[in-house]
Amino acid sequence: MLLRLLRSHLAPYVGWLGWVVVLQFLGTMASLYLPSLNAQIIDQGVAQGDTGLILQLGAAMLGVSVVQILCSAGAVFFGAKAAMAFGRDLRATIFRKVLDFSHQELGRFGAPSLITRTTNDVQQVQMLVLMSCTMMVSAPIMVVGGVLMAMREDLQLSWSLAACIPALFLSVGYLISRMVPGFRRMQPKIDAVNRILREQITGMRVVRAFVREPVETQRFAEANGALTEVALYTGRFMATIFPVVLLIVNVSNVGVLWFGGHRVDQGLMQVGALTAFLAYLVQILMSVMMGTFMLMMVPRASVCADRISEVLDTRPLVAPPEAPRSELPRRAELTFAGVGFRYPGAAAPILERLDFTARAGQTLAIIGSTGSGKSTLVNLVPRLFDATAGQVLVDGVDVRELQPEVLWSRIGLVPQKAYLFSGSVASNLRYGKPDATDAELWEALEVAQARDFVEALPGKLEAPIAQGGTNLSGGQRQRLAIARALVRRAEIYLFDDAFSALDTATDARLRRALRPWTRDAAVIVVAQRVSSILDADEILVLDHGEIVGRGRHEKLLVTCQTYQEIASSQADAKEAA
Repeated sequence: MLLRLLRSHLAPYVGWLGWVVVLQFLGTMASLYLPSLNAQIIDQGVAQGDTGLILQLGAAMLGVSVVQILCSAGAVFFGAKAAMAFGRDLRATIFRKVLDFSHQELGRFGAPSLITRTTNDVQQVQMLVLMSCTMMVSAPIMVVGGVLMAMREDLQLSWSLAACIPALFLSVGYLISRMVPGFRRMQPKIDAVNRILREQITGMRVVRAFVREPVETQRFAEANGALTEVALYTGRFMATIFPVVLLIVNVSNVGVLWFGGHRVDQGLMQVGALTAFLAYLVQILMSVMMGTFMLMMVPRASVCADRISEVLDTRPLVAPPEAPRSELPRRAELTFAGVGFRYPGAAAPILERLDFTARAGQTLAIIGSTGSGKSTLVNLVPRLFDATAGQVLVDGVDVRELQPEVLWSRIGLVPQKAYLFSGSVASNLRYGKPDATDAELWEALEVAQARDFVEALPGKLEAPIAQGGTNLSGGQRQRLAIARALVRRAEIYLFDDAFSALDTATDARLRRALRPWTRDAAVIVVAQRVSSILDADEILVLDHGEIVGRGRHEKLLVTCQTYQEIASSQADAKEAA
């Protein structure tokens, strides 16, 4: 998964990666040449007192050092550009993929997990790319070149390389193998912390209202403790790696100095050669250590890549058609033809045998008890779900054959839970029509009975809106959501229990104002209150996903027992109040 992810998203930056390879190669070769020059200075210049040779070789070392610095800086520059662009593109790809998910995929992954995969997981893979660009060429060249150069200096001491390099690889490989299970457990723990924290912040008022602070504190402490335990498990092995590497490096240095000193004393080796051999040994082991540091990141990045690929490889159940239709006759007509819907794995369907048509200029109301399938019915129109039986037709065309953008452009949806985005009143109202003028916004606010409170806000249309509209009341949020749908001037309006937070008088004024606004559109109103649908052209009564009554208010009071019970219960509640 990791390699496939890297291949697919790093392909556009092959040019930058090419520069990384070239510059790292040049910088590494320059670094390997420095100890040899230093040995010549000691053995030829210092030993013979040749100041001119010392200055000449010193100038060469300085020039090689400058080349090494420039090449290393250039490699890091191009590597960083490639890694950051890779992370940007990967986050954008995940975001676009999530936008195509239906409610089922969103529910399966969950918002906290998707946030973690888009941020933390991408960052882990991005850091691996950055470290790879910094070390992927220099480390192996340094190891191979360092071994060859060290053997050239003294072949008899090369046994130390044969001992220390395998010991380093084996010890580090063992520690990394123990870290992998910890990294696999860590990411779901991060998801759990994000989920609980998100719930507590979003539901802060509920937590305080029910005095549940101690319970929520304990919930967070348990999730945080579980994450800490896994992090400590992996951290212990991670913290052990560097001491083990340094121990092997230092023991190797001591061994080389001990046996090399005897060889120098016997005249079998020059002091400069011993110094160069030590320098090569340190370069080799430091390269192994840098490669080890990169390998430490591979297990966690691999786990993160698997989680990212899981999102990218998910095929949404609501998929765009292979040959979508991009043009529709404009007649503002919505038809349900034998529609049924069953959630995957459910024992029984939530909707069955729905047949009705809403035409331009008509208001079709849907009412029923809680759980009767009203909101599910509305969600089938914009394809938040797909019907499992029958057809949902917009202007005579099955919604599954339409290009998604064309379908959504015909619909003005006010969801059951009014949600506003951070920004201003104007930016929220223009969400469905970016080019709407201020006059159009005020007109929609007037119809939605929101003009008065918006005019009272400091800044009016430019008044700030907090995330989710938390700085407004429930009724104000709902009226702004209605105005947002009206600004679009859609052909089909879907009001999913959109008037529940309004008082009866405001509800009545809004419905009167809606009539002329929607005279050329089909209107579907899902309601809990009978008073909200008294003037509907037709009312559908749902019970357990089936239509058990249809007609106007007066007819249903006589012919439909379910409607009679709903109306009676609300009348009794009103009298009791």
